[in-house]
Amino acid sequence: MKTLNRIIIILSFILLLSSCSSTNRLTMSAIEPAHVFIPSDVKSIGIINRSLASEENKTLDKIDQILSAEGLQLDNEGATKLILSVNNELTRLNKFDNIEIIEEIESIKKGLGIFPAELPWETIDDICLKNKVDILFSLEFFDTDTKVDFQTFKGTVLNDAGINIPIPKHKVTLNTLIKSGWRIYDPKSKLLIDEFISQNYVTSIGEGINPLKAVEAVIGRKEAVIQNSINSGIAYVLRTEPFKKRIARDYYVRGTNNFEIAKRKAQTGDWQGAAILWKKELSNPKRKIAGRACYNMAIINEINGDFEKAIEWASKAYTDYKDKNALRYINLLKYRIAEKSELESQLSN
Repeated sequence: MKTLNRIIIILSFILLLSSCSSTNRLTMSAIEPAHVFIPSDVKSIGIINRSLASEENKTLDKIDQILSAEGLQLDNEGATKLILSVNNELTRLNKFDNIEIIEEIESIKKGLGIFPAELPWETIDDICLKNKVDILFSLEFFDTDTKVDFQTFKGTVLNDAGINIPIPKHKVTLNTLIKSGWRIYDPKSKLLIDEFISQNYVTSIGEGINPLKAVEAVIGRKEAVIQNSINSGIAYVLRTEPFKKRIARDYYVRGTNNFEIAKRKAQTGDWQGAAILWKKELSNPKRKIAGRACYNMAIINEINGDFEKAIEWASKAYTDYKDKNALRYINLLKYRIAEKSELESQLSN
């Protein structure tokens, strides 16, 4: 009973603090520049596969044949699905005239499970010229590494007489690490547009009356690896696209009756109506209230997309009224301006 009362008191205290807070939080949508910038003059993309089962992995083929339901080499099939996924996702963007998977270039295959040396620009130029593509997406490596963990425990099984008899059982856990690496070569600028490594895990568990049966009981490992490869391809192409994110901002809701009413207007989505009430408090004789009004005017200008004006208001809140929250806000606004500039640069080039 004492514990319950204590919990109620703590919760009540938390609610009291939240109800007394001078600020509310809003979230808004923002667009962040692409992690990888593809020049606007690129119309044709070539995709090549430098991955090939390394010598170390070749010795594991027999183990893979046991662990995989169909006895296929996961490295080769996973790499193929990954490349197809990148091809399909680039096609879906509908931004390029041609996307081509370039095959049978044996001289470029390495398969070391790590990034090989960059291809010489002479080789890049030759591949692009022969296949009439502007840039190359290169799968530099693809590797699956499976760790096997066996455990033995006591189980039971019904005999012919319907009696449970104790037997040893085996449990196998397969932890598969999937690693891949991409580079994007731009022969025109002689620059690597991107270099990226992805690592993901797939875990499969099976049980049986002996270790082999336990391994056979692991169903879907290969399918999980393949699906992971497909998802990885989609995620990689998305790195070339600007993306939306949610950002959070705090704004003042206490100080005068106008702030209280503006709070309710903001909660209903009427931000412009709230701004009219905030503006009335800019000339409030109480410096703290005027400073909060300036801060909130910065908020409404960011909502409206005028970041420069937002900085002006936030600067006024800090310099004229010593609002410490405004100084942190100024830095956030400067970051948004830098993002906007980079995004506009990407879209204009």
